[in-house]
Amino acid sequence: MCTAVALIAFKAHGTPSSAVAAETERQAGVSARGAQVMPFELSATTHVFTKTAVGALQKVVVKDPRDAAQIQLIRRHLSDIAQRFARGDFSGPTEIHGEHMPGLADLRKAKPGEIRVHYHDLVNGGQIEYSTHKANLVAALHEWIDAQLSDHGADAHEGHEHRHGHTIDQ
Repeated sequence: MCTAVALIAFKAHGTPSSAVAAETERQAGVSARGAQVMPFELSATTHVFTKTAVGALQKVVVKDPRDAAQIQLIRRHLSDIAQRFARGDFSGPTEIHGEHMPGLADLRKAKPGEIRVHYHDLVNGGQIEYSTHKANLVAALHEWIDAQLSDHGADAHEGHEHRHGHTIDQ
């Protein structure tokens, strides 16, 4: 009986290869739109998204630490994104990922000051820290991070929070 139900569900939703093709197509679209919005070269950078107990971290770093031009472009872009997010302007991710990106609807509903957004220069790029004391907004940030990881595919990696608030990247 369980096998029949699973087979029916499988046929109703298509083959795994069609799901993979759809995901690959979405990632290609995100990459193309991202190249228009992000001033740095995606192939020269690594994106690390980390869920934290109080929100999330978004980090972009260069693959070649001698690439000063890309580092400056990363810093400028992330600083701008942080300023926009602090004002409740999520147009950048909307332009890249679409109007229905998971987490965005709830993030847009946040009142001023409910999400703290802090940008920091890193030696090899930049980082934005998002934090909140509201559980629903932490959940929205986590959904947003999951969508980033899915949409960016091989261009993004999940970071992991350490006990003392530090992160380790994988």
